[in-house]
Amino acid sequence: MAVQSERVPTRSPEPGNGAGSISADVVAGRVRPPVGPTLLARSTPYLLLLPAIVATLALLGWPLVKTFELSFQNLNKRQLILHLTEWNGFDNYKDQLTDPDFWHTTGRSVVFTLINVVAIMVGGTLVGMLLNRLGKKMRILLQAGLILAWAMPIVASATVFSWLFDSRFGVVNWLLDKLGWHSMADYNWYSTQTGTFFVIILLIVWGSIPFVAFNMYAGLTTIPSELYEAARMDGAGPWKIFQCVVYPSLKPFFLSTTFLEVIWVFKAFTQVLAINAGGPGGLTATLPLYAYIQGTGNQHYGIAATIAVLTILMLGVMMAYYFRIILKQEDEL
Repeated sequence: MAVQSERVPTRSPEPGNGAGSISADVVAGRVRPPVGPTLLARSTPYLLLLPAIVATLALLGWPLVKTFELSFQNLNKRQLILHLTEWNGFDNYKDQLTDPDFWHTTGRSVVFTLINVVAIMVGGTLVGMLLNRLGKKMRILLQAGLILAWAMPIVASATVFSWLFDSRFGVVNWLLDKLGWHSMADYNWYSTQTGTFFVIILLIVWGSIPFVAFNMYAGLTTIPSELYEAARMDGAGPWKIFQCVVYPSLKPFFLSTTFLEVIWVFKAFTQVLAINAGGPGGLTATLPLYAYIQGTGNQHYGIAATIAVLTILMLGVMMAYYFRIILKQEDEL
């Protein structure tokens, strides 16, 4: 007996009803390919950055362009009063690049920066490691002291240091005299290049250590304690732990912080001016103060602009070297 199969009617999927409709649309070619982000979505990050870019160009870019322009002019008091514009090409650059005083000041600035950066990085690293080892109460107390030192205005701190090292009423001379150095009772720290630089370096290091210490402490909190325990089990001492555990983990921190300190110390101006105004006899003048003396003191504004441009170029060379190190390190990672 033949069995007649009954055809079961099938209902075509309704539009928009699940995967069936999507498959039908795909087969029919009615589905559009995925559309990428719109022009407004792609430009939103740049629109958000636009106010900061405009402010940066207005506050930094325009003065930089004007400084570069002035470096090619013979602009002294006469030209300034008569509103004259006298272009002299590269004469200002030739004068400075052949001037022994400029090169003496440059060498002095480099040595000054090197001493400061080494002292800041060593002192800040040690203080940061101390913060990592202290208990909560002592750590908060030390952090409060560091913040106060960091937040103090430069002119105020320079005034305090000037009082501390005063030849007649300074606490430092009084303390040294009590400790047995009786020749230091009336010692004038600002009469020699070494004494003046000592006070300036101490002031800059004192004000810069908190930044390095806080960054160092923040970086140390990211290192797992298991690494310290493994190093101690292998018999490593404090120096070996720093060399094999801390430094490799915080190498990017050391590179970036050192670079920032080089920039900040190299362009230090207020501390040098407030302590002894580059004295005695200009022996403690660095490049920023040298440009200030040429411009405001001697009223050679074109020469001052030239010194400023040369200083910026030196910092640019250091920046290029730093970025090269950073890119090389990223390639290694």
